[in-house]
Amino acid sequence: MKLKIFTLLLVISASLPITLYSQVENLSPTEYSIARISAATATGDLETLEDALNEGLENGLSINKIKEELVHLYAYTGFPRSLMAINTLTEVLEERKEKGIKDELGEEPTDLKGGNKYEIGKQVLADLTGVEDRPKAGYAKTVPIIEVFLKEHLFADIFKRGVLSYKEREIATVAALLSMGGAAPMATGHIKISMKHGVTEPQILQIVEMIETEINEKTGLESREVVAALISGEPAETESITDDSEKIYPRGEKIENSSFTGNAWVNFLVTADEVNKNSVGVVTFEPGARTFWHQHPNGQIILALSGEGYYQEKGSPKVIMKKGDVAKCPTDTPHWHGAGPNEEFVQIAITSRVDGPTEWGEKVSDAQYKE
Repeated sequence: MKLKIFTLLLVISASLPITLYSQVENLSPTEYSIARISAATATGDLETLEDALNEGLENGLSINKIKEELVHLYAYTGFPRSLMAINTLTEVLEERKEKGIKDELGEEPTDLKGGNKYEIGKQVLADLTGVEDRPKAGYAKTVPIIEVFLKEHLFADIFKRGVLSYKEREIATVAALLSMGGAAPMATGHIKISMKHGVTEPQILQIVEMIETEINEKTGLESREVVAALISGEPAETESITDDSEKIYPRGEKIENSSFTGNAWVNFLVTADEVNKNSVGVVTFEPGARTFWHQHPNGQIILALSGEGYYQEKGSPKVIMKKGDVAKCPTDTPHWHGAGPNEEFVQIAITSRVDGPTEWGEKVSDAQYKE
């Protein structure tokens, strides 16, 4: 319900004039142009892009800042979109030169001269997110080389070129991901990063309004849902999150137990009774969701069905669980389990009720979760 209210408020805000935002806080003219250029590049809308490029140059964007943005965007929108945008920039610059308009060239980019690019990229990512030694994402375990490419090329080769600030790069990234659609988890992550570097909620909504009015109304509305989910702390009600069609078991009912951090759902396959003392439930954790510390008088067995999950017994290292993994928790042993930070985790929990119910303990802190 909370998410729906936020979404309604954001949809209503679409009808308000942009001057309302200016009473709060707008992107600067150059930042807004960066967002427009990014959105048009991401969707291949060359007509809008041409207008955005001219506007950006008039607003004070240097030629090299625009060039650097289009280099940056190839990592998020692909070479074809980036190259088409660069060709459009070439045409715009030639037309402006013929008209006698002299645009500022601006700061030149710098290339890495040496050093361990993986470690450089790792530090850049830590500077961007404020998180040191992030756990490896699921994609990095499935295809390890992609994580190397991200660190060495995107976060080292590209982000360290200068010209654009981290804030400007994140504005471009957020605008691109929201404009393309279908990338809610990535868009949400980059919105959070952008806010760490000074972008405000009204400014994010300004980008969303631009997408809705200039790029695609449907995509703009989807972007509003992504922002509403971030503000409300609940997952966006998108097909990628709520569609159970390819799952073995439906996700069931949302867990209202106060001993959970984040959102989780349970589908009881077997309920303990007088004949069978075992409870069997499918539990679905959203990214980052987890239980509090707890223990079972007769222990517990956890079977991983999909995604990436964490399991930890007190005093022991955290265990990463993937599809097919099994965790066998001993009797009266404090432990917790839940999803990793980047993807949903689905498990089956088998719990004996012979000697009594679950005993709940304290919350798993963010520090404990990230250890």
